[in-house]
Amino acid sequence: MSTDETTGISTWRDPVWRAGALEWAAGVLADRRMAIDGEPEQPHVYAWSTALRLPVDGGAVWLKSVGPGSAHESPLAAALGEWVPDQVLTPLAVHRGRRLMLLPDGGTVLRVDGGAGSVGAWEAMLRDYARLQVELAPRAEEMVDLGVPDARVDRLPGLVGGLLSDDESLLLGHADGMTAGVLGRVVADQGRFAAACARLGDLGIPATLQHDDLHDANVFVGDGHDRFFDWGDAVVSHPFVSLMVTLRAAQRALDVPNGHPALLRLRDAYLERWSGYGSLPELREQVDLALIVGPLQRALTWRRILRGVHPAERGEWQAAVPGWAAESLEPGTLAAPAPAQAGH
Repeated sequence: MSTDETTGISTWRDPVWRAGALEWAAGVLADRRMAIDGEPEQPHVYAWSTALRLPVDGGAVWLKSVGPGSAHESPLAAALGEWVPDQVLTPLAVHRGRRLMLLPDGGTVLRVDGGAGSVGAWEAMLRDYARLQVELAPRAEEMVDLGVPDARVDRLPGLVGGLLSDDESLLLGHADGMTAGVLGRVVADQGRFAAACARLGDLGIPATLQHDDLHDANVFVGDGHDRFFDWGDAVVSHPFVSLMVTLRAAQRALDVPNGHPALLRLRDAYLERWSGYGSLPELREQVDLALIVGPLQRALTWRRILRGVHPAERGEWQAAVPGWAAESLEPGTLAAPAPAQAGH
């Protein structure tokens, strides 16, 4: 990805970019007989995305833009709004070429609602998320056609091989990168990784949408069910890989140790929706395999995201790719404590 294809905080703060994005949003609102009623705020500015809060009569809407590493988010969000409208935040409009989305205000997220401290709230969320994944499984190819990265388990060993052999993979060459010795160990461990992928592929769970960064700030609560959003990290892959980030987030929010019965309860609540694909012990085995696969899947996601960021703005997050890759050597058991780079 060339430098002129990258974006970053300097992009989102650029008055020219901001004026163009707001002009598009104003046009969309005008078509709906709405108008921006006040000064837009920009509370979320990251190297890979930004979101502006636009006051309108009676409330607010949100204008989101993402970098090239998440270019699939706007078409995916629009499609999800058609396929599963009760389970997601449906955009008012998207501009795929400019990677823009205009979104309604979704309400309160699980983290702010206070439900993140409740095992029951996490259970309900995981059941709803599993339902979403099951319903979307028949649309895996459609999602790939929309540009969602294809990380199905039969492809993952090759994708990871490319990551580990790429001189521009962000693994080496900077202060927070891994040593050549650690990289060599990760490369030598690829037989185990490939075996885990093959076993997951053999056990019959279909590929579907895998959020890859599902935590308590990416879920709106209320109206008796949860709605999911923020698909910039999403891939089409084995669904259970999602649990790596989600259970770590739950572990932190609940303040429980690794292996705590609450975490096992959450895992099993999620697996209830998958009962048609095997017995509970068989499904639990697949969770264990997914936790082996997860760190390198996460490294691939971070590489994709950071490749879309101005090189000068990658520094704060540069350790994410080597950090996750190195963690694959000891991925841990269920809901192992999260490393510093988990999530964004």
